[in-house]
Amino acid sequence: MKKRLIYSCLVMAGVSLSVGCTKNFDKLNTNPNATSSSLFNPNFLMSQAQIQFSNTGYDQLLYQSMWSQSLAGTYNYYSNGDKYVYGGSFQDYKSRTWNTSYGAASLVYEMKNLVAGNAAYSNLDNCGSILLVMMFERITDAYGDIPYSQALQAKAGVSQPVFDTQESIYKDMLDKLATATAALDATKAAPTADLFYGGDISKWKKLGYSLMLRVAMRLTKVDAATAQKYAEMAYAGGAMSSVTDDAKVYTDYTNGNGNSDAAALLVTDDFREVRWSATLMNYLQSTNDPRISAVGEVSAGTGKAANQNEAPGVSTAALQIGMPNGYDQNGGATDISHAPNYPGTSPADPAVSGDAAAPDGKYSRPRFAVYDDRNRANYIITYGETELLFAEAATLGWNTGTAATHYANALTADMLTLAQLNKTAQAVVDPAAITAYVAAHPLVPATALQQINMEYFVETSTTFNFNETWANWRRSGFPVLTPVTYPGQFTDGSIPRRMEYPVSLPSTNGANYNAAVGKLTGGDLFTSRVWWDK
Repeated sequence: MKKRLIYSCLVMAGVSLSVGCTKNFDKLNTNPNATSSSLFNPNFLMSQAQIQFSNTGYDQLLYQSMWSQSLAGTYNYYSNGDKYVYGGSFQDYKSRTWNTSYGAASLVYEMKNLVAGNAAYSNLDNCGSILLVMMFERITDAYGDIPYSQALQAKAGVSQPVFDTQESIYKDMLDKLATATAALDATKAAPTADLFYGGDISKWKKLGYSLMLRVAMRLTKVDAATAQKYAEMAYAGGAMSSVTDDAKVYTDYTNGNGNSDAAALLVTDDFREVRWSATLMNYLQSTNDPRISAVGEVSAGTGKAANQNEAPGVSTAALQIGMPNGYDQNGGATDISHAPNYPGTSPADPAVSGDAAAPDGKYSRPRFAVYDDRNRANYIITYGETELLFAEAATLGWNTGTAATHYANALTADMLTLAQLNKTAQAVVDPAAITAYVAAHPLVPATALQQINMEYFVETSTTFNFNETWANWRRSGFPVLTPVTYPGQFTDGSIPRRMEYPVSLPSTNGANYNAAVGKLTGGDLFTSRVWWDK
């Protein structure tokens, strides 16, 4: 994707980025007339923003994937998420969600500035509004109160933006989604560099309403009336209706935009020591879920060498065992070999000189051919997630259709979505197995909220959308997780409920940072809760 290099000298207001692409940078930065939509095609900024926002890499693997107990890991880097213990470049990585999302948002903000008032770009402008909501939702979900109304305005002289309350941010995001989505017009010019839908405005409209639903449902515990209003608006407006509407970005390794999750997992220690969690795999096994063989595998050989060899393994469902969170390879009571049901079936291979026993035994890992594909899709929001949220809204008595129908649609969609993770369709679930599973697992009113949100956990985990897994766990309480106990934790032993603010903020925006921290119960801690998390 050569387009990503064209505008790489944008000022990333609100984040700290190095620049050096032009000798005239200062002139461009201070003169608002130095560039315009007539000189630079603003469409290019959309694709740059989409790939940057979607390509999360270590951001969510180190924290959200393990705080939600979707994955488990014994490598020390993953102690941050797996055990709530500092490990690796912790201070750097805990800022990445902030920097990555604000960086992507700055591209969209600049795009919208370039097209402001130009009717020929009205669809691009409205798509930009939807993208900004998507990006700000992730930031505020992770941190709580954040710069919003004054964010990204360094060019206008706002270098120390105020932190808006999460409550005000959420209400403004819903208002902006309602305005922008309704204004999309398929008879007008479409975006020309759109990695989600190739400029299909009808799909963007569906995305706008699906995102509206997700934003609304975050508020079920704190403002049910507003949640209901916008959930019903999304249903009436027309949200996603098939897996072809899924919002995702296929990465492009050949042109320098390889999947960052895959790149992280291909690090030897990560490949050898990151596994599907016991929480997830036990649940899949308990329901005889046909996705097990599509997403999990164990090494085809024995010993350490085979377990770190980048080769497809054995995906037989009965052989897949999830790893408990909270174990290491350091010996003592927390050593993984002491975990319940430790599968010590991978001794050293005598045919390999100097080989040792596999340190993590035969726990199930994400399938190599699926999740280590550097061209794999990054998912943002799916039709299946949308149907689950409509099912929950209907269960609450809101005018969003029939809960049982939405739930059945979601089960089917979530399994079909896996086949889109790769363009080579490696994670295909047999259609007959899907039909049988859906028929055998109807929505039961007495357990509806648990069923819906457990499926949300499975879907967002298996699509590697861990930011959403963690957010929905905090909102819904499902799955019911047992916190890890481990020496030296940076929490009180409970699972983190938010990210701490980046360490640079006290020195770069101290007064506004202190004001925001003062509103948090307990201060700037992982255990403090954001506004909607009650």
